[in-house]
Amino acid sequence: MEIKNIRINKPEDVNVILGQSHFIKTVEDIYEAIVSAAPEMKFGLAFCEASGACLVRLEGNDDELKKLAADNALEVGSGHSFMIFMRKGFPVNILNQIKNVAEVCSVFAATANTVEVVVADNGAGRGILGVIDGVKPKGIEDAKGAQWRKDLLRKLGYKR
Repeated sequence: MEIKNIRINKPEDVNVILGQSHFIKTVEDIYEAIVSAAPEMKFGLAFCEASGACLVRLEGNDDELKKLAADNALEVGSGHSFMIFMRKGFPVNILNQIKNVAEVCSVFAATANTVEVVVADNGAGRGILGVIDGVKPKGIEDAKGAQWRKDLLRKLGYKR
């Protein structure tokens, strides 16, 4: 078995959600969950089929983000994984709806950071072992850092 680190290729202004599901119906159900929760969001969704034709299945409302999702999903190549690339919104706007899709088993990452996917490849298939999201901590938050965090959340409208 070979272990690979595959870096997700995306522009800085794009957020990504990476997860695992179990059925081809995932593509349409996640699409519906996103447009119901955040109709203004622009997104591309790719799902790696793990049997049958074994294709990367696509949905979305933005051709650039659909291509980005397709290219990255093919590169990772892990069966039943899905990737959502988004603009005009954040993972927090749709994450609960995604996790409530019946076919979704887990979510590995939901971030704007750089992401590397740690993949096991046995020659016949691939599985996601985990992700590296961003960089490691540089220290512990102090009072100034706490105030910055609180101000940011209020500026973004997530807290009052």
